[in-house]
Amino acid sequence: MNRHGPELAKSAAGASAVIADITQDAVVIVPGIMGSELYDTVTQKTIWGLSGVSWLLKAWTRPQGLEALRLTPEELEGRTSRIKATQLMRHSSWTPYLQGFEPYTNLINAVHSCVADSAAVLEFAYDWRLPVTVNGRLLAEAARRHLTAWRLHPAHDDARRNRVDERPARLVFVAHSMGGLVTRAALDATNDSDLADDTRAVLTLGTPFYGAVKATAILNTGRGAPVPLPHRQLRSISATMPGLHDLLPQYACLIEGNNVRRLTPSDVTSIGGNAELAQAAADFHGKQAHVMLPGHWAVAGTNQATLQSLDIRDGVVHPHHHGARRHTGGDFIRDPRGGLRFYDVKGDGTVYKDSAAVGPAVTPLPLQHGAVASDRVALRAVAEILRDDEHLGPPQGTPGCGLEVPDLVAVGTPWTIALSGVDSLAGLRCEIADVAGQNSQVPKLGWGDGHIKARTTVSVPGLYRVTVRTIDGHTVTQLVLASEPGTSREVD
Repeated sequence: MNRHGPELAKSAAGASAVIADITQDAVVIVPGIMGSELYDTVTQKTIWGLSGVSWLLKAWTRPQGLEALRLTPEELEGRTSRIKATQLMRHSSWTPYLQGFEPYTNLINAVHSCVADSAAVLEFAYDWRLPVTVNGRLLAEAARRHLTAWRLHPAHDDARRNRVDERPARLVFVAHSMGGLVTRAALDATNDSDLADDTRAVLTLGTPFYGAVKATAILNTGRGAPVPLPHRQLRSISATMPGLHDLLPQYACLIEGNNVRRLTPSDVTSIGGNAELAQAAADFHGKQAHVMLPGHWAVAGTNQATLQSLDIRDGVVHPHHHGARRHTGGDFIRDPRGGLRFYDVKGDGTVYKDSAAVGPAVTPLPLQHGAVASDRVALRAVAEILRDDEHLGPPQGTPGCGLEVPDLVAVGTPWTIALSGVDSLAGLRCEIADVAGQNSQVPKLGWGDGHIKARTTVSVPGLYRVTVRTIDGHTVTQLVLASEPGTSREVD
């Protein structure tokens, strides 16, 4: 079906016509980790991505709720036909540490509004448990097929005739989170030597090009802290996932006394990961350093409290909301006594700013990681880039606010919402509602310990969206999972 074509809209006077502002290019949407639904072809069951809060609660609070995600020995050896990725997530989801994920519906709709026909859009669902290099190869193959098919589509020629240069379509990748790493892997010339030349632009949304400390926290789940989740199972399943190891930080983040260094495979093993997968991830990132992203534009979340470094004590990860920085000469910045200086550059709550703000053009937005692909300002950037316009960044003014909420809360137990980056209650509004838009409340914001906070509680289990609107027009959101008290404890 032709969504736009060279549609003509007559003016009020009926004397002139306006061509719809659409691109002739082929667009590929690449989701992040846990952003694709997964289907087990053996059991004929969806193992990740079912709709409904009851499924989420079962998956994350029952001892066997995650077992189907464990990679089998055959899958680790490369025989990966058991699991099929069916589509991009169409509803809100949640996972510990990475917290809430908004659906890709708004992003998909924004892309469709910019293309000549729905056939110009490829939604690349993939098995995010597997190595990024494997999914990159599959994406390269899928993107080549997509571009070839679109160039043969009747709507393609109609669209290009109404563009200034009348050129044939090229590819535009719109990638969220891990999807940016998969896209970079796809554009490695070893997969398709011409794919980079056939790509006009790559837009990455919160992509951890240098990894994320939160990946270490997931591998270390339950060690040394009373996290209300099935600890042993979550930790052991995570240890089998190459995709998660590909998200480990690839920069100097491990604090040892008065020095900072990169993680080694033995470090990863000590916190619950797999040494071979960690080494493979490090090798992969090293080889990717030469891959350039054509027309790269990065959207990076800012102002959110984000883990940036860690130390390891007795096998327990102790993460920090700060990190060391280097002089231009390469040495770490130190105080007059030679001690390390630490800086908090924040980020999107999952990916710290310097890991996502990579490339010649960067748009900073005060957003949480799970919402960076659905926010209206980010989607406006997507539309402008697809239409060949130069995106000038977010509206000027104060940069929204930081939002901190717990991963998981118990029904009936009070919990805290904390804001940062704002110094006045004026114009602030906070609202909580379940993802269905029901059970809403407006908690009262006030000052406490030098920060703006609110104490609240929910009475029904479910997935809740916390929304904060600031006086400058920014909206920051995060998802919180609420379960019945005591239903998710497991002796570790």
